[in-house]
Amino acid sequence: MRPPKIALLVETSREYGRGILRGIIRYQKEHGPWSIYFKPQGLGEPPPQWLHGWNGDGILARINDNRMAKALSTTSAEVVDLRNALPALKFPTVAISNQSVVDLAAEHFIERGYKNFAYCGTPRGENRNQDEKGDLFAKIISDRRYICHTYKYPKIKFKSWDAEQRHIGSWLKTLPKPTAILTCHDDKGQQVIDACRRSKLIVPDEIAILGIDNDPFLCNLSSPQLSSIDVYPERIGYEAAALLDKLMKGDKPPTKPLLFEPRGLIIRQSTDFTAVTDPIVSLITKKIREKACDNTDIEQLLNDIPISRSSLFRRFKDSIGRSPKKELTRVRIELAKSFLTTSTLRVEEIASKVFHSESKHFIEVFRKTVGTTPLLYRKERSFHGL
Repeated sequence: MRPPKIALLVETSREYGRGILRGIIRYQKEHGPWSIYFKPQGLGEPPPQWLHGWNGDGILARINDNRMAKALSTTSAEVVDLRNALPALKFPTVAISNQSVVDLAAEHFIERGYKNFAYCGTPRGENRNQDEKGDLFAKIISDRRYICHTYKYPKIKFKSWDAEQRHIGSWLKTLPKPTAILTCHDDKGQQVIDACRRSKLIVPDEIAILGIDNDPFLCNLSSPQLSSIDVYPERIGYEAAALLDKLMKGDKPPTKPLLFEPRGLIIRQSTDFTAVTDPIVSLITKKIREKACDNTDIEQLLNDIPISRSSLFRRFKDSIGRSPKKELTRVRIELAKSFLTTSTLRVEEIASKVFHSESKHFIEVFRKTVGTTPLLYRKERSFHGL
């Protein structure tokens, strides 16, 4: 039997697209071989001329507009969309869950004590996914009885990058301080960091910024470096390839988009701050972050704090809603989550590195805090054990 002919219409200009391609490559290595037709391209490019009359079996595409959707509908090949940008698209879709992304962002900000929130996306109506993220984030914040400020683009297009940066900077100055901002992607996060610099706003002390996609180039290009949500595009690519394989073998397409959770949150300098006004609580939370992986307990961290324990615990409870010991456990659990999803360290090694304890104690604390075991947490956020 000849290998199936597969066309890939996925951009190489962005890290998200390249991550999707890595997932597709892995699937075809494990389950192929496939005969793959691929040319490097950017997102939003017009349908390629070769698509008309192309005699292939399947297409994996990031469908960005109706032109591409219409062109793909004329082929006889099975098609899987990996963007979920168009409503009522007739092709089966594999994508990231926007709800899971904004849930993770809100949890991160609220745990750090923020009470002021904002969202900065693309112009309304330009990108359905970015609009949905903003709406979902605003709803979560509203449900918590806070207000979410949303950046609104003017009706007239900006004449230059500098003009746009001045407009964003003016909006940033109107926000209460400190404010935690979720941006629609890392591009926008880097742009907001630059607007803060131009407006002499301190990141993260006055404005904390969280991006989406975890593009290492953009996150490290920013100064300070940008925290971001790792949406795990490799898994999206892998699962889309698996679905296409099933469709080519005669399986029925799913009736709803297949949406997957992000892998986790990568904390860098742009959100490395606890938004509390109490100077003692702020000092201790900073020490906890710095010393979380040291072989020390909370009493050692509090030794040189010149106030009574009862007063300190009350101030902690009033500021962030938990005790210093629970804050230390929370920070260590977040570090453990990061190791579970971004490394191949064994559970025993993570227990020793983060908690300085035997794996049994670590597993018990993790299960009590997260609601699942470390191994199940790792499995749920990876595919085939990776």
